[in-house]
Amino acid sequence: MSKAAEAFRNIGEVADELDVKKHVLRFWEVKFPQLKPMKRGGGRRLYRPTDVELLKGIRDLLQNAGYTIKGVQRLLREQGVEHVKLAGTNGPTAPPHGERARHPSQAAPAGKGVPLVLTAIEVGALREIAAELVACQAILATAARSDSPEMRSDRAS
Repeated sequence: MSKAAEAFRNIGEVADELDVKKHVLRFWEVKFPQLKPMKRGGGRRLYRPTDVELLKGIRDLLQNAGYTIKGVQRLLREQGVEHVKLAGTNGPTAPPHGERARHPSQAAPAGKGVPLVLTAIEVGALREIAAELVACQAILATAARSDSPEMRSDRAS
């Protein structure tokens, strides 16, 4: 007989439901302080339905959407727990409110008339990448100037 949806679940049941190992759930508790299962005597964990929803969202973001642990931590800080819970209910190809990071395989083809919606986190990451590219371009330009024929003849004299 299966448990009711509102019933608490032990770590083994949650691990089976999410198809992850128990030690992964314990690790996520360390990395995501928003996860706070109840602990009974002897340290036995009991997960509330809201804990399981959050775990599903975290699992989906980490395994399907291409997020890193730091990315999910930032998302929890900036967007909140409810936003991350939504990630677990929508499935890997249905981003909540058009705000989830896209895995490269899920990106819309360019020039097909489909607008690309980016989150503030994605825009910030792209700005950081653009700044790094500008710095690399400056380094390359300096190296190219120092390797030009004029500079070589100046060094030879």
